[in-house]
Amino acid sequence: MRQKRCKPRRKTARTFCILALSIGVLSGCSDTAPINSDSKSVYNEQSLKSVKAFKVIKQKIGDPLERTAEVQSSAQFGVVSKAAGDVEQIFKKRGDMVQEGEIILRLKSGDVALQRQVAELTVKTAQEAIEKARVKAKKETENQKLEMSNSIQKKELGMTSLRRSYNKMKNDYDIGLVTKAQLFQMETQMMDAQLDLDQLKKKLTMLEPIDMTSELETQLKNDQIALQQMDQILKNLEIKAQVSGLLTEMPLEAGMSLQMGSAVGVIIRLDPVKIKAQLTEEETRHLSDKKELPYYLTGTTQKFKGPISYLSKVIDPQTRAYEINLEVPNKDLALKPGMKLMIQLTEEKDQIVLTVPTYAIVKEGDANYVFVVAGDTVEKRSVQLGRLNEPIQEVISGLKEGDLVVKTSPNQLRDKEKVQMTAVEEQ
Repeated sequence: MRQKRCKPRRKTARTFCILALSIGVLSGCSDTAPINSDSKSVYNEQSLKSVKAFKVIKQKIGDPLERTAEVQSSAQFGVVSKAAGDVEQIFKKRGDMVQEGEIILRLKSGDVALQRQVAELTVKTAQEAIEKARVKAKKETENQKLEMSNSIQKKELGMTSLRRSYNKMKNDYDIGLVTKAQLFQMETQMMDAQLDLDQLKKKLTMLEPIDMTSELETQLKNDQIALQQMDQILKNLEIKAQVSGLLTEMPLEAGMSLQMGSAVGVIIRLDPVKIKAQLTEEETRHLSDKKELPYYLTGTTQKFKGPISYLSKVIDPQTRAYEINLEVPNKDLALKPGMKLMIQLTEEKDQIVLTVPTYAIVKEGDANYVFVVAGDTVEKRSVQLGRLNEPIQEVISGLKEGDLVVKTSPNQLRDKEKVQMTAVEEQ
């Protein structure tokens, strides 16, 4: 009976011992590992992503851009007949070089020659008629002047006689032999005679030859115009080159008939010539401030420069490209239509640009980004890219020289994320 009662007591004592021991262990742990206020920051430092960065620099992206181009004539001129007639003589044939003003062929037309003779005779007849009219007018004027001079002399003699009569009548009036009315009548007669004399003298000074040629001169001008037209038609029977160049498309032979306005051939101007190329939109970007471009023949090294005469501002819907033209002199005719050459779109200095490694670029659809280190964070920045020359690519906008760009695992970063930069390396 005594042994059974002791068992519960032993069990209770064991329980108290275990509890006491546990409290002691917990108390010991509290004394040996106190709470550290910096433990949270240490944990945060250990959780920041370590990144490596590089400085954005300018460097050569590659060799100058070049584009294949083709030589073309700068202009084409159609040669047409300005008169009707038969081909009498051919001086230049298809494929010949012609100079401005050179005769290509000559036409003949008997009708034009006859009409020219008639027009010439008409002009001569009109000129003779005008000359005769002028001689006649001159003689008539001289006769009028003679008659008027005689009349003046007679009037002057009459005036002398009237003055004498007036003076005598005035004396008679003084002695009472003539009345005052009679004296006044004589005085009036003398004054009228003097007025007539003065008027005759004035007419004599103003007398000019009678114009009997005005109508004849008008007719002469019309006849001269007709003659000039005939001369121009005869001149047009000689078909000349209006510019210097290469004569093409002239399938004519002697004896063929041509009407006015008939096509004779085409002259291709080869000095200057046009250099034509098709560019991409990216290539046109490099030409915004350029007035001329270097060019050289394929297989040669000597370069020349030609001014840009045309650069399309819109894309051609058929070629899907932008057309550019250079117009260059070609006095020695070394450049021929159809020849291939190269035009240089950029120079060596244009190849030194801002670049980033391609592995630092994050692509999201059509957009491109890089992560720029700003203090202890990274900024997700949009960039516009240009030429690619693995392993680097040109940056047109979005970065400046000296920016620090993340190069390690940029795809795993977020905008404004805090990071720990461990090193700045070369690109």
